Amino acid sequence: MNLKKIISISAIVIISGLIIYGFILVRQIFAENTKFSENEVYIHIPTNANYKTAKAIIATYVENMDHFEMVANKRNYPANVKAGRFLFTKGMNSYELVKTLFLNVPVKLAFNNQERLENFAGRVSSQIEADSISLLKTIKDSVFMKENGFNEETVFAMFIPNTYEFYWNTSAVKFRDKMIKEYRKFWTDERIAKAKQQGLTPVEATILASIVHKESVKKDERPRIAGVYLNRLKLGMPLQADPTVIYAIKKNSNDFDQVIKRVFYNDLRMSSPYNTYVNVGLPPGPIAMPDITAMEAVLNPEKHDYIFFCASVERFGYHEFAATLSEHNQNAKKYSNWINSQGVKR
Repeated sequence: MNLKKIISISAIVIISGLIIYGFILVRQIFAENTKFSENEVYIHIPTNANYKTAKAIIATYVENMDHFEMVANKRNYPANVKAGRFLFTKGMNSYELVKTLFLNVPVKLAFNNQERLENFAGRVSSQIEADSISLLKTIKDSVFMKENGFNEETVFAMFIPNTYEFYWNTSAVKFRDKMIKEYRKFWTDERIAKAKQQGLTPVEATILASIVHKESVKKDERPRIAGVYLNRLKLGMPLQADPTVIYAIKKNSNDFDQVIKRVFYNDLRMSSPYNTYVNVGLPPGPIAMPDITAMEAVLNPEKHDYIFFCASVERFGYHEFAATLSEHNQNAKKYSNWINSQGVKR
């Protein structure tokens, strides 16, 4: 066999080997490499995680880690681990898995109808990396509160319920700073002027809105209820709002999970700055997180002469309004008779 033939055969063998190796390599890179049944899963890589930590998290969802690591090394992922939330879809190959680990997917963070700051912090911490303790500590930072005109009772007013976009690995400080920006964005000059027309600051408007929010789920009725409370404030009357008493009961007992459907006479005499039956004016802070409709109801109240209202027994969910005490007493008696007939004890 001459040299030329040997070289030709050797070349064929090498080329064939390269083709086979290339085929195997391509198969390893582009073959399906997931082992979860869901159509998609989100994985969370914590802040300051190294490759070892990330790999342990990723391994839960990857069928063949050798194939994954081969691609990861080629793309220099071990030296560039990114914290965040990443989307894996069923059937992804190793190349796609590694590629997606460079694409931090934002969280649509939503909150509403929270009753106190602690519940709110828990709600937020279930959606981003920051835990509830760090969130509470950051939000209640004395320097931050003083600079922005809040105290521990009023800082809850800073949070405007909505859906916001955050990266999962957002820190407590970045979350707080984003929220104060949203607060300032909400309180436009126009809204501040409307609050002033009602004799309120933005924080006071939020406190009143929290009461309006708790009084009625009927959004079309909230401007009328806001008008009642504003009339009482102007007359120097106690607000006499049952939701504030319910909040005081929960706060005094430190049990915000209890369900209170009825307020009794003895409850109205309890000692608490949140009891608006014994204290004139607004309570020291919000009793809940008011939604936008409750806020707008306070800023754009219905103009009327009503100073009383109670739950309606004819239009459930709505209220009966009165301008005189005698008329109100008739409405209240109807409601009392009805609720007694239902056997509601608390």
